Amino acid sequence: MKKTITVLLGFFIAQISAQNYSQYVNPFIGTGGHGHTFPGATVPFGMVQLSPDTRIDGSWDGCSGYHYSDSVIYGFSHTHLNGTGVSDYGDIMLMPTMGKASFSSKEYSSKFSHKNEKATAGFYSVKLDKHDIDVRLTTTKRVGYHEYKFNKAGAANIVLDLNHRDKLLQGEIRIIDAKTIEIFRRSEAWATNQFVYARIEFSKPMKISKSLANGSQESNLYSGTQLALAFSTNVKKGEKINIKVALSPTDYDGAAKNFLSEGKSDDFDAVKKEAEAEWNKELAKIEVKSDDKNKLTIFYTAMYHVFTQPNINMDVDGKYRGRDNKFYYAKDFSFYSVFSLWDTFRGAHPLMTLIDRKRTADFVNTFIKQREQGGKLPVWELSSNETECMIGYHGVSVIADAMAKGITGFDYEKAFEASKNSAMLDIFGLDAYKNKNYISIDDEHESVSKTLEYAYDDWCIAQMAKILNKKEDYAYFMKRSQNWKNLYNPKNGFMQARKNGNWYEPFDPREVNNNYTEGNSWHYSYFVPQDIPGLIQAHGGKEKFEQFIDAIFSAPDKTTGREQVDITGLMGQYAQGNEPSHHIAYLYNFVDKPQKTEEKIKYILDNFYKNAPDGLIGNEDCGQMSAWYILGSMGIYSVTPGKAEWETVTPYFDEIKLHLEDGTTKIITKNTPKSELKHLSFENVKAAKELKYKEQTASPVISADRLFDVTSKVEITAVDEKDKVYYMTLDEDDKNAKKSFKAYKGPLTINKTTKVSAYSERNGEKSGITIANFNKRPNHWDVTVNANVNPQYTAGGKLAIIDGINGDVNWRKGEWQGYQGQTVEAIIDFKSPQQMNHISSTYLQDSRAWILMPKKVEYYASMDGKTFILLKTLENNIDAKDETVQVKDFATDVLPTEARYLKVKAYHFGKLPAWHQGAGGDAYIFVDEISVK
Repeated sequence: MKKTITVLLGFFIAQISAQNYSQYVNPFIGTGGHGHTFPGATVPFGMVQLSPDTRIDGSWDGCSGYHYSDSVIYGFSHTHLNGTGVSDYGDIMLMPTMGKASFSSKEYSSKFSHKNEKATAGFYSVKLDKHDIDVRLTTTKRVGYHEYKFNKAGAANIVLDLNHRDKLLQGEIRIIDAKTIEIFRRSEAWATNQFVYARIEFSKPMKISKSLANGSQESNLYSGTQLALAFSTNVKKGEKINIKVALSPTDYDGAAKNFLSEGKSDDFDAVKKEAEAEWNKELAKIEVKSDDKNKLTIFYTAMYHVFTQPNINMDVDGKYRGRDNKFYYAKDFSFYSVFSLWDTFRGAHPLMTLIDRKRTADFVNTFIKQREQGGKLPVWELSSNETECMIGYHGVSVIADAMAKGITGFDYEKAFEASKNSAMLDIFGLDAYKNKNYISIDDEHESVSKTLEYAYDDWCIAQMAKILNKKEDYAYFMKRSQNWKNLYNPKNGFMQARKNGNWYEPFDPREVNNNYTEGNSWHYSYFVPQDIPGLIQAHGGKEKFEQFIDAIFSAPDKTTGREQVDITGLMGQYAQGNEPSHHIAYLYNFVDKPQKTEEKIKYILDNFYKNAPDGLIGNEDCGQMSAWYILGSMGIYSVTPGKAEWETVTPYFDEIKLHLEDGTTKIITKNTPKSELKHLSFENVKAAKELKYKEQTASPVISADRLFDVTSKVEITAVDEKDKVYYMTLDEDDKNAKKSFKAYKGPLTINKTTKVSAYSERNGEKSGITIANFNKRPNHWDVTVNANVNPQYTAGGKLAIIDGINGDVNWRKGEWQGYQGQTVEAIIDFKSPQQMNHISSTYLQDSRAWILMPKKVEYYASMDGKTFILLKTLENNIDAKDETVQVKDFATDVLPTEARYLKVKAYHFGKLPAWHQGAGGDAYIFVDEISVK
C-alpha cells in the first residue's frame, strides 16, 4: 500500500511540474534600477550561474556583473550573486571573438542590443554585434553549457581571462588535450579566499594562439596572478562551437566527477529543456491564478529569485570545502553557500519553511557544520568565507523558526549549542551588550541596530531552549531579549543611541548615521518583533502605538545625514526597498486595525513591484525582496520568525494552491478565514511548555557635560520613573578607593575628572550598570579650524581635537573629526605664550571608506596669530592602497620655541585615484588629538 501511495504521489507531483510556470519568469526584472540581479542561466539552488558581464569595475549597481543600462558585454562567467550590495563572483570567464586574439577587455568585449537578447528560466541568449556571434547558455547544477554560433567564416577565438572582475591570488590552467582543460582559480574580493576549480571541454580541438602567464608557462601548464589564454580554430560560416564547464569548490577531481555526472550530454536543447523542467518543479509548489499576465510574471519571477540561492556548494559525491579550508563529506544532507542572513531571515527563510522543509533542514545542517569547522554560525557566508557583512547572528532565527515549525532532519541539541555559542562571543559589541544590557556609541558603531537585532536573536535562542526544556538558558536569553528597553526613549518613543551614559544629541529620527545599520531611527524603532506587546505598552497602549505607526508613513519622505543608497521605496520614512521596514505595515494587526495593514500591503504590491528591468524597488538581496512579495500576495508574513504563525492580510490573488512536501494541497482564496491563514501548515505543531523568566529593568540615564572647565552638574534619571536609582562615583584621585553604590537623591556636582556608575532597581531586579566618564579640560586653549567639518563626523565640536580624549581605530564610534576634499588648518590659541619642544597631531586611514592620511603635515608658530613661522614639515609614508585601518601620530620634536599660537596644516590627499572603487571622489582627512609639550 505504501509503495502504491508513493507512486501516485510521484505521478501527482510530475503532473503539477509538467505545467509551464517557467513561461512567466522574466530574469530581466531587477537587472535595472538598484535590483542588482543577473539575467543569465541557472537552475534552482545551482552552483553555476552562467551570465553575461557588462560591469567589471565593481560598482554598486554592477554587483551582479550586469546592468540593463549597459550596452557592452565583456564575457560570460559562471558565478554571480543575486541582488546583493557588494561585488563578487564572476569566476571562469569565457568570451568568443574572431580575428586576432587579445587580452584587452576593451578589445575582446562586444556591443549588444537588448532586442537580440533573451532570458528565460534556465536559459540566456544574445547576439554579440562586434563579430556577429550568437551565444546561447544553459546549465545543470554544476555544469554550464555554452553554444557559440559564428555567422562569419574565419579565425574564431575563445578567450579565457582569469583576471576578470575580482583579484586573482593564484591561478592555474592545465592542458589535458586539444579539447579539454582544467582550471584552478583562487581569488579575493568580498570573499577574501575563494577557491574554484573547473573542467572545460570544447566540442572541437582548439589551439592556444595567445597566452599570458606571469608564473609558469610550460607546454601544458600555465600559472600566475596574471593569467589568460586564447583558444583558436578556423570556423565556417554558421558553424557552432559548444563548450561545457564543470565547477567544483574542492579540487580537479571534484570538477571531473561533476563533469562526468552532469556534463555528458552533447544536446544543448535537451539540457535547456531539463533546466526548464527543474524550474517548473520548484515553481509549481505555489500555483496562483490571475487574468493579469504581468502579475503572474512578477509572482513567478519572485519565486525564481528566491530559488536562485543559497547555492549547492559540494561535489556530486558530497565532498565540500569547510570554513577551515579542509575537505569534508556531507552525509544525509546537502551543503550550501551564499547566506545573506540579515536579509533572508525575515521572509525568504520563513517561506522555505512552508514549501521546502527538507532544504531548510539542509541549511541548518550546513550552519552546524560551518560552526564546527569555522568557529561560529554564519553571518553572511560566501563560498566558505565569512564576510562578517551586516549585523546580528541571524542564523539562530532560521534555526528557531525551523524548530518552532516542527522541521526535523537536524540535531536540535547541536543547533542550540551553535546558537548559544554565537550569542556568547565578545565581538561586534557583544561584550558590552552582555555586561550592561545594551551597546552604546562608545562601545561599537551601529549600536542601536546591533542592540535591537541581538535582542531578537536572543529571543530565538530562548525559544529553542523552551523546546528543549532548558530552563536556565530560557530565562537567561529571555531576559537578554528585553535589552531593547535600554535604548527606548520614552520621551519621544524612538530607539535612540546612547553615548557616555546619556541619550545621544542632537537627535533627528530621519538622520542616517553610524548608530544604525543601513537606516535611521524611524526604521529601527519598530524592530522588537519578539515583544510587540511590550513595545505597545511602552508607547502607552494600542491607540498611541497606532499613531506611531501612522507617523512613519506620514513623515517627510527625505532622510537626513549620510547618503544611503539602500534606502529606497519611501512611503514617508517607511522604506520598502530595504529590509528593516519589511514588517512594519503588519504591526497595525497588533493594534486591532487590520484594515490599515490591508491598505499598505496592497499599495506596496501594486506599486513597488513591476514587470520591468527596474521592477524591484531595492536590492533583491538574495531573494528577500521577492519573498516579501510572495508572502504578501498569499496573505501571510512572518513578523516574528521563531513563532509558528503568520500575520495575515487578504490574499492578493483570487486562488492560490500550495503543494506541500507531505503531498497535501492547501487552497487559499480571498475568503479563507484569517484564523486559518494564521496557522497555515502549522496546525499540528505542538506548543512547548511555558517556562518562567524575569522582566528586565531598564538602565538609567546619566547626563552632564562630558568636558567641563571648573565644575559640572551630573543628573541620573531612571527610564521608568517607578524605578529606584543607585550610583557610585570614582574621581581621578581615588581610583583605588573601595566604594559602594548609594541611593540617588539629586544632582551631583563634580570638579575633577570622574567616572559615574549607576543602576536602576524595581522589585528587587537590578538593571545593567550605566557608566559615564566626565573629563575636566586638560587645558584652557581655544581652537579655530579653517575647514568645514562633515556634520556626520564632528566628534562633539571643535574642542574635540584638543580635549585629551583619543579616538581609536573604530572611527565609526564618533571620536574623530572628518573633513572631505579640504586641507585642514587648525589654529590653537594657548591664551598666553607657551614653551614648545614637542608637537603631535593624529590621523586615521581607512582606505576603503575613502579616509586617507594627509599628504603632509606642517607645524607653524606665532606670537600674534597673524605672522606664522614654519617649524617642521612631516611627510606621510603610509601607502594609500594599504587597506589596514590604522592610526598615525605625526609627532616631532622641535627646537624650544615660545609662542602663543600653533597652526597645524594637514594637506588632503585629493581625488581618489583610478584604482580606488570611489575613483574621482574626494578623500577624507580624519583628525583627532593635537597635543603640545
